[in-house]
Amino acid sequence: MVGVGELLVGERVRVLAVMVMAVMAAVAVTDLEGLFSWHPFLMTLAFSFIMTEAILLFSPECSPVPSYSRKIKVRLHWLLQGLATVCALFGLAAISYNKALNNKPHFASWHGLCGLVTVICTCLQSVGGIFLFYPKLMRKWSLAKLKLYHSISGLVLHMLGSTSLLLGMCSTWFTVAVSGISWYMLALCPLLIALVIMNQITNSHRMKKRMQV
Repeated sequence: MVGVGELLVGERVRVLAVMVMAVMAAVAVTDLEGLFSWHPFLMTLAFSFIMTEAILLFSPECSPVPSYSRKIKVRLHWLLQGLATVCALFGLAAISYNKALNNKPHFASWHGLCGLVTVICTCLQSVGGIFLFYPKLMRKWSLAKLKLYHSISGLVLHMLGSTSLLLGMCSTWFTVAVSGISWYMLALCPLLIALVIMNQITNSHRMKKRMQV
C-alpha cells in the first residue's frame, strides 16, 4: 500500500524538476539571437524532467501511471529515454555550433567535459536498453544481470546529468541572471531529485532481493 507521504515525495520531485526547467527556459529566452539558448533548455528538459519521469515510471510510490502493466511501462520508459537522448543530442549540437560560430574552444570547462561524457553515456545507455528488448543478442549474459547493469548505469547517468546541470548553474551566464538565495534554492533542486532517484532504484533492487529469498 502506497502512503500519502510517499506520494507527496513523488509530486515534490516533479515540482522541483518543472521549476528548474522553467527557470532555465526563462533565462534562456533572454538570449534568442543565437542557438545557445536552446542548449540549457534542451539539456534541462532531457535530464531534469524527461529522464526523471522515465525512471519514476517503475516507482510503486510515485509512478505517473501506476495502474499500467510493467510491459507498457517498459515501452513508455523506452520512448521517454529515446526522447531524452534526442533532446540531449540537439542540446549538444546547439552549443557546439554556437561555439564554432564564435570561435570559442570546445569542452574547455568542467561543465563542458562533464556534459560531453553525459551525452555519450546517454547514447550508450539507450543502446544498452536494446539488449533488454532483445536479450538473445547477449546470450552470455542472463536477463537478470542485464537488468541490474542497466539500472545501475542508469543511476550513474542520472547522477552525471545532475552534476552537469549543477555545473551549468555555476557558469557566468547563469549566475548573472540568477544569484543570491534564489541560486542556492535552484542548485538544491537537481541534488534532491538525484537523491530521490537513487533511493527509488536502490529500494527497487532491495525489494527484488527480498522476493527472491
